[in-house]
Amino acid sequence: MTAPDATSPASPDTAPTSWRDGVAVYLQRRVLIVLFLGFSSGLPLALSGSTLLVWMREAGVDLKTIGLFALVGTPYTLKFLWAPLVDALHVPLFTRAFGRRRGWLLFSQLLLIIAILLLALTDPARSPFYVALGALLVATTSSTQDIVVDAFRVESLPESEQAAGMASYVAAYRIGMLVSTAGALFIVSGFEGTGIPRASAWMWGYVVMAAMVLIGTITALAATEPEQSVRAKAATQTETAFARVLHAAIGAFSEFLTRKDALAALAFVVLFKFTDAFSGTMTAPFVIDLGFSRNDYAAIVKGVGLAATLIGGFAGGFLARRYSLATSLWIGGVVQALANLSFSWLAFVGTSQWALAFAITCENFTSAIGTVIFVAYLSALCQNPLHTATQYALLTALAAVGRTYLSASAGFVADTTGWPLFFVICVLVAIPSLLLLAWLQKRGHFETLGPVRV
Repeated sequence: MTAPDATSPASPDTAPTSWRDGVAVYLQRRVLIVLFLGFSSGLPLALSGSTLLVWMREAGVDLKTIGLFALVGTPYTLKFLWAPLVDALHVPLFTRAFGRRRGWLLFSQLLLIIAILLLALTDPARSPFYVALGALLVATTSSTQDIVVDAFRVESLPESEQAAGMASYVAAYRIGMLVSTAGALFIVSGFEGTGIPRASAWMWGYVVMAAMVLIGTITALAATEPEQSVRAKAATQTETAFARVLHAAIGAFSEFLTRKDALAALAFVVLFKFTDAFSGTMTAPFVIDLGFSRNDYAAIVKGVGLAATLIGGFAGGFLARRYSLATSLWIGGVVQALANLSFSWLAFVGTSQWALAFAITCENFTSAIGTVIFVAYLSALCQNPLHTATQYALLTALAAVGRTYLSASAGFVADTTGWPLFFVICVLVAIPSLLLLAWLQKRGHFETLGPVRV
């Protein structure tokens, strides 16, 4: 296995970054734009998910119907199917006034606001079908916004700011999710406390959430169109809309597959976060089995866990700026795997709040480091501005394979081995990705992507 090249002499243009430089990059205008767009992306997720399910249960909807509402999240996993439309089509009026990416940003945010308001007007107790339809509209418009934000981030940030931009995006995304979960519930309770009936309180709570999407809208108006997008628009302006869509769809796949070691790179994309996904599937059942209450787990995950995730995200951004992409992936891949041993230790310690907080902190901190570095890698793979949105949506869909399908056997493994050994196995499942990383590094894969640091 090839060791990370962390000790080779640094050339002047790749000198290690100081902590002052590492902090300063987060204050760059482009990075701040991505930060606020991250909040706008994270905000809608729970409005068609966990927050909506609380509303439905309070309205008296039966559990079987509520369970079926997991299906409204389907657009998030299938968004790569219409990503070529985002890459290729021009939105009337919006594209001409604001540009190719910003036009789609503003258009998707307008549709998202309308979808949330329509969902707010539904009544779960009387018409679950219309609630499902409204939630599906929210998920579809939200995932479309995600497609555009990802493409905008990749194209607008130079290589030296990609990792910092992703760290800011992850942090703001988490905060947006917190606002639309705990924040939305507090807002609904506040409206109810003033004497407003519960049904109306939920409606106004969703109206407030719709208004918060305007944070992303204002950010899009303040942003500038990426130069790569401007050049891509000029290069395709003589083509018909159908031709642009066809070229975006076919070109995104064919351009990637013709690269050297493309299949190995795709396998690495599937497996890099598998260690996280395999353990994450069983973390909550494990904690409950140890004797912790629901509230114990929720309080630590939302409190200590969120703080660890945010700090880990910024730490990952610093690492990706200080070291080469291959070295950063080695660091992220190893630490996120070894963090699973903290849960093996917790299995022996038993019901201890401090031990649980330590294990959750280790897992969230290292997972965030791995995520930021991994997304910096995904961003580096998307090098053609003609189909950035399509390629990035496809890569994130592949990355979800480990979480969605490969992790399905985790319960059987845990039941067979017991908890301490299960989390040791979670460390071992990281080995295939590290072997692929060594092989790709030896083949010069990362040199073809260019630098992803200052």
